[in-house]
Amino acid sequence: MRQIRILCALCLLLVSSWAAAANYTLWVNGRTGGGAIGNYNDFTYWGPASTAAGVNKKAVNWDGRSSIASQSGKVRDALDCFCTGSNWCYIVTHSAGDLMMGYTLANYGGSARLKKNASPASGGVCGNSDGSSQTGWNIKWVRAASGAGGGSELSDVGSWTTSEPLVQDLKTTTARAMYNHNTTRNVWFYMYAGAKGTAYSGILPGQDDEAVAYHSTGGVAGSGGGSYCNPSDWFCNDLSLGTAANEGGSAKWGYHSVSFRDDGEAYNHYAGGNWGGIVGVVRSAVVNSAL
Repeated sequence: MRQIRILCALCLLLVSSWAAAANYTLWVNGRTGGGAIGNYNDFTYWGPASTAAGVNKKAVNWDGRSSIASQSGKVRDALDCFCTGSNWCYIVTHSAGDLMMGYTLANYGGSARLKKNASPASGGVCGNSDGSSQTGWNIKWVRAASGAGGGSELSDVGSWTTSEPLVQDLKTTTARAMYNHNTTRNVWFYMYAGAKGTAYSGILPGQDDEAVAYHSTGGVAGSGGGSYCNPSDWFCNDLSLGTAANEGGSAKWGYHSVSFRDDGEAYNHYAGGNWGGIVGVVRSAVVNSAL
């Protein structure tokens, strides 16, 4: 009888543990920000909060203007909250959010993290669950809409407000030297590259979405940006899909794969307050895969 009681208690413990486990979809904004920092339900940057955007969606808001290093703590708070213990996360980034996520994983993804209870206080920090810790976070994948991990030439030439610390971080040479982009802690970055550029975006090499060029949105490795295009363009090398080397032989960073290349030149950089542009393409993919 005693053995039966012990067995039943263990079963209840396992059921309780399984019931507490959850998956979350974290959306990490880019430059300009918009949502209230610490409020994981404020989707102002992206669009209506009522729009489907993955299981248990949360907006990881940072100010979108300060340096990556100074704002990384806001992202780490969210990762600690929702991606530790028995909980797992899907991560979605936009523009400079890709630089932010890459920096955070490379520099802190191997550190000890206290397991949290997924119940944030008003400042966005969660309480400890059981006092134990783990190494890094439980992340299934990262999907990057117009990823700026390789920087943007608009920052190089001062097209954006040069007094912003983030703009300094987004210079192509700075962004590419900021951290080891191959160090993703074995987390895959799936890249979505838009190509609906405009005349003024001639500053950007190859195909672009008005703000970031394919060399960055496609996760192309190297110390500097190159010129990459769609197969229909004869004047520069093609950005390849998946993890394959690009035309001309250039490689992508480790654990980076191009999931979407805008061959129809239909998607620009901007969400437009309504999940628009390349963000809309990623949102559709997330709805079908972040379950």
